[in-house]
Amino acid sequence: MSGTLVALRERRERRERMRQLPLPTTPLFHYFNTPHFPTPAALPQGSGAVKTTPQPTYPHNRMIRSMFLRSTSLTAVIAAAAFAFSSTSPVVAQQKDVTIGLAVANLQADFFNQIKQSVEAEAKAKGVTVITVDAKGDSATQVSQVQDLITRGIKALIYIPAGATAAGVPVKTAKAAGIPVVCVDRTPPDNPGDTFIATDSVSAARTLGEYVGKITDGKGRVGILQGQLGTTPELDRDKGFNEALAKFPGLQVVAKQPSKAWMQDEGFAIAQDMLQRHPDITVFFGRADALALGAAQAVKVGNLDHKVVVVGFDGDVAGLKAVRDGTLTATMTQQTQGMGRLALQSALDLIAGKKLPADQLQDAVLTTKENVEPFITKHP
Repeated sequence: MSGTLVALRERRERRERMRQLPLPTTPLFHYFNTPHFPTPAALPQGSGAVKTTPQPTYPHNRMIRSMFLRSTSLTAVIAAAAFAFSSTSPVVAQQKDVTIGLAVANLQADFFNQIKQSVEAEAKAKGVTVITVDAKGDSATQVSQVQDLITRGIKALIYIPAGATAAGVPVKTAKAAGIPVVCVDRTPPDNPGDTFIATDSVSAARTLGEYVGKITDGKGRVGILQGQLGTTPELDRDKGFNEALAKFPGLQVVAKQPSKAWMQDEGFAIAQDMLQRHPDITVFFGRADALALGAAQAVKVGNLDHKVVVVGFDGDVAGLKAVRDGTLTATMTQQTQGMGRLALQSALDLIAGKKLPADQLQDAVLTTKENVEPFITKHP
């Protein structure tokens, strides 16, 4: 038999014996880097066998090794992708599953509409569901609405009280159900929420009062159109404005009258009544822009023989345009869009178990004809 035939026979025999060997039980990586099979020198040699230098023979062939390495790489990629997905997907899923209740005092007011629009826009961007309810200024209605929101499975409540009466009931009800509460603009003193977002109305009203004192040379007779008595913004704006007036003894408050809903028609009626009793009024302060606009209308139809300074508070769209047109002398522009975004984020933080400050007070900007235009273009 030729040497070539002998060599071929030997190779066939070696392959047959290799197939009959048991599979290794050592780890695969070590398996591929350790000789487990007999070398050619250890196998029985036939006559005329070709002698070879003993070399370690690794299992099977290069194809299997290559397939293993490719498989290992693919497994690593899949594992990395799975880790990355597991790192982010719970957050996405959590926010997609979150429903937040937004209980608004009265959507007829532009101020509250601005906050609503901002909350809903921020929620949409974050994949959060918001259920909005409008109390239309009625506290009893709002209590019922909040109870309904709780039964609908909200995870947090953004709450703008409709008034001082029963303002603490919705907060108490939500907390009893384990639902965190973000109060905006107003907060019930007897049952505060987990955090309170509002303008620093004391500071802002003080700034406005100082401005009035400056442009009137500290002299005049003042009529004040109040908001709802007992509400947070009314109490704070009263305090801040009085602190400013204390610096100007020549500015005397001759009339104060509350409104029920901070509305323009109320402002008109209140201001008309004040002018009938005090026709020498020279300054009107409407605690909200709507009230101030009503007062400006009363001044216009009153055919007075002297100039009356009319100032407001809020920075509503109508109020800002009235400042631009000279109908109002000034207003304090609140960051309504910013407060809406902050309210939504605060609700999510509370759901996540984060501790927030009791008060998150925002600055307001004294707005006159000189600086009003940017606020009309884009409300803060």
